Amino acid sequence: MSSFLMISDDRNYRTVKHDGFTRGEKLTYLVHYGFINAGEATVEMNKELYTLNERPCYKVEIKGKTIGLITTTFDVDDSWLSYIDTSAIIPHLFARKIKENDYRKDETTSFDHIKKKATVKSVTGTDPEVKKDFVIPSNVQDIVSGYYFLRTLDFDKYKANDTIVVAGFFEEKVYNLKVVYKGKEKLHTKFGRILTAVLSPIMPENALFDGRDAIRFYVSDDPNRVPVKIEARMLVGAIELDLIDHKGLVSKFRKR
Repeated sequence: MSSFLMISDDRNYRTVKHDGFTRGEKLTYLVHYGFINAGEATVEMNKELYTLNERPCYKVEIKGKTIGLITTTFDVDDSWLSYIDTSAIIPHLFARKIKENDYRKDETTSFDHIKKKATVKSVTGTDPEVKKDFVIPSNVQDIVSGYYFLRTLDFDKYKANDTIVVAGFFEEKVYNLKVVYKGKEKLHTKFGRILTAVLSPIMPENALFDGRDAIRFYVSDDPNRVPVKIEARMLVGAIELDLIDHKGLVSKFRKR
């Protein structure tokens, strides 16, 4: 089972021991909006290692797009890319390309964890590029690397309703992402009946999601710690993401 340990080296990088994911892993999700198949999403870790800031990194890309009739009213084709330190599980580079109807945005964030600085370069539509520098805390996460960091945690060490706090940087803001561990729950999936750990990020008030605990992740209770289902209550309805395919997992799902 994965263990969680942080050790500082001479350059102030921590070490997070993990054995729940590896290069070549690919997860595919189907997005449901009510009874409608509304989208597809993939999370893929490249088979190669890359070097950024003189550190070996995983390259992870998440892609999401709408499908079917829903594209006539809401056409989405987004991608997020992160180069994640293989030892510290923190990002060295994050990029996103947003295509939502007529809206376009390309953004790249470079992280210097020694100088505690993030540099964001962004282009929105046909506007000129904007470059900004920000001060960041130690071991800050982007939205992709944060997902992998949570997969290194041993949920058996938590009690129901314990809160996990992760420092994050997204959309030019530093914030503390708070995730509540809700306990274990058995879930029927395409791959059988699986015991899951349930996580619920605390959401700030916003015009999209319905309540502070509007999102729930059902993470396989095994060394993989893969989200097999994600539920999101929105003000205009509910969205579900179900894992429909996987490749390159380090172990088989534990059937219950």
